[in-house]
Amino acid sequence: VHRLRSVDNLFVVVQEFKDYQFKENKEDALKDLEDLVKKLPWTDPLKVWELNNSLKKKKTKRKKHNPQSTASKEKLNEDGQGEGTDQKDASKQEGCAQNAAGVEPASGQDTEKTQGVASRNGEEEEEEANEQADAKDELQAGSGSETKAGDGKTSEGEAKVLKFRVTCNRAGDKHSFMSNEAARDFGGAVQEHFQWKADMTNFDVEVLLNIHNNEVVVGIALTEESLHRRNITHFGPTTLRSTLAYGMLRLCDPQPTDIIVDPMCGTGAIPIEGATEWPSCYHIAGDNNPQAVKRAANNICSLLKKNENKESSTSLGIPLDIIQWDICNLPLRTGSVDIIVTDMPFGKRIGSKKKNWDLYPACLMEMGRICTPGTGRAALLTQDKKCFAKALSRMGHIWRKGQTVWVNVGGLHAAVYLLKRTWERAEEKRSFW
Repeated sequence: VHRLRSVDNLFVVVQEFKDYQFKENKEDALKDLEDLVKKLPWTDPLKVWELNNSLKKKKTKRKKHNPQSTASKEKLNEDGQGEGTDQKDASKQEGCAQNAAGVEPASGQDTEKTQGVASRNGEEEEEEANEQADAKDELQAGSGSETKAGDGKTSEGEAKVLKFRVTCNRAGDKHSFMSNEAARDFGGAVQEHFQWKADMTNFDVEVLLNIHNNEVVVGIALTEESLHRRNITHFGPTTLRSTLAYGMLRLCDPQPTDIIVDPMCGTGAIPIEGATEWPSCYHIAGDNNPQAVKRAANNICSLLKKNENKESSTSLGIPLDIIQWDICNLPLRTGSVDIIVTDMPFGKRIGSKKKNWDLYPACLMEMGRICTPGTGRAALLTQDKKCFAKALSRMGHIWRKGQTVWVNVGGLHAAVYLLKRTWERAEEKRSFW
């Protein structure tokens, strides 16, 4: 589950209420939330949390002596098939022997499989020694929270007191209370029920209280930081989340050998996600801002370094190039590109709504020129929907609108437009091609 590419955060649901009736009086509404804590089925979710912790711990242990990311690990699986299948079985048996395959290919020529197994056993022994202390703590914490989950009592002797915090996300205007009040009162009841210690920064358990109109979901967080922070090391003013980039690429259904272009790539979130997840396509990124191109190049470098560490000496290249160019005058042949995926300037932090009225039609025109007639497709993200709709209606002869997917980008209501390239030939701008 931690390897899902389009998910920001993971949590285990304790209980879900589809139509929760909030009292109108603030004190009563908060009292109800407090009383809820005793009635919730905590035992199984806490077991899931423990299991997740034991896997998570091993992962960070691993990282110390072999830094690597899940993204590059997955890529390796696709490239090195022998190791890939070996690794799948390993993770089934062990749940966290993910590294066995990751280390091996550099040294193992033809006997990848047997060597993989040998190295896994060796590593396990070495790891066991490293982790004995960890496992003891874990077991103690584990047995402790189970007794807590079972009957709300702690047995001080056998468990360290867990630290926790409650995070409340609230949406809707029908509530008499604020999210911090709900978190405070709900947290007080959790503390009483489990005898845990409240700690806002250095917590073991994060309890989530999500309130959306009349829906209430109580959960326990399984991720410490959002899963979208997987590729980017140098952020720009409008860096797109890797999870959103993945979703946009997937909407275009990339096929092996497709050429995928992001003509306004910014810090390179889309092409970098593309190159890691679809390594059998070729990705080209470009931007007119030299600062953005520099950041994107740095992000590509750190990705290559990550791959290099994993491979010990030899580095696998990635099928991605970055170029500084002008979006309205691209140095690409007519009809040479299969897919265009880009995050267009919203006109808020970058550019302006006024400039977009000239920029959008010019972009669509040039994108239409480089895209293969009939089979080419594009996924374009923007929040300036009015301007985009107008530009698209002027370019109706080269772009046909498919579906529109609504997304929330940092609180802004934006849309991903899926376009199909028509068979219409785009007029040539230059004579020299």
